Amino acid sequence: MPELPEVEITRRGIEPFVLGKTVTGVTVRNPRLRWRVPRDLARKLVGQSVKRVRRRGKYLLIDCERGSLILHLGMSGSLRVVDPRTPARAHDHFDLVFGDTALRLRDPRRFGAVLWTEGDAERHPLLAGLGVEPLEEKFSADFLHLATRGRNTAIKLLLMNAGVVVGVGNIYANESLFRAGIRPRTPARRLSREHCAKLATAVRDTLVAALAAGGSSLRDFVHSDGASGYFQQQYRVYDRTGLPCGVCGSTIRAVRQGQRSSFYCPSCQK
Repeated sequence: MPELPEVEITRRGIEPFVLGKTVTGVTVRNPRLRWRVPRDLARKLVGQSVKRVRRRGKYLLIDCERGSLILHLGMSGSLRVVDPRTPARAHDHFDLVFGDTALRLRDPRRFGAVLWTEGDAERHPLLAGLGVEPLEEKFSADFLHLATRGRNTAIKLLLMNAGVVVGVGNIYANESLFRAGIRPRTPARRLSREHCAKLATAVRDTLVAALAAGGSSLRDFVHSDGASGYFQQQYRVYDRTGLPCGVCGSTIRAVRQGQRSSFYCPSCQK
């Protein structure tokens, strides 16, 4: 699934093409995404200009004059900048057209979303309960230490809980825990403030490195211009079961947590 770096890179990629532009058309080829695309979306959007393009967690928000378009890339989706005359391929479900430019959503598994709200987007049911942004100042050692008190849940699962911190999916949770030297199954309540300080820094450093590398290109995810990211070339533990740790040489192991695989080095992570 595209995680925070991939969504943020998509935001940065599409912003120059849509900011200040007026929507001239909406094409819905398949409305049956995770939630049905609103039937009257074209009527509401056409003629409005884009005031801001932002990200909240893994959601993209295109703020217009009288509301916000809420987009989610699902498990393997991508949002590309194309010529609207470009023939649609299989799984190209939605176009947002700005004259001779269009944003095209490709979503093979149809777990993404195209929704509209005329209220405060931050109060939309999908966004209202989201936690802190890991790249903002509020995500700190103090915050993480408080959030882990009394929680028996494994620290990796806590990092992936969008009600606590947003955008840290499976890939970056694994990589952050390796950088912090913490095993993924460690109960959150057992982390000291020092551990929390290391982990908060590790999460931030991992995400910044992923952004610099253009994110991770897995399955069908590509940038808005069709290019690939290459952070997967820097993975230290993710999807490296049985391979030697690049730091100590120990064999990388995997365990199942919450229907996802967790990867760790038994020597570097305690």
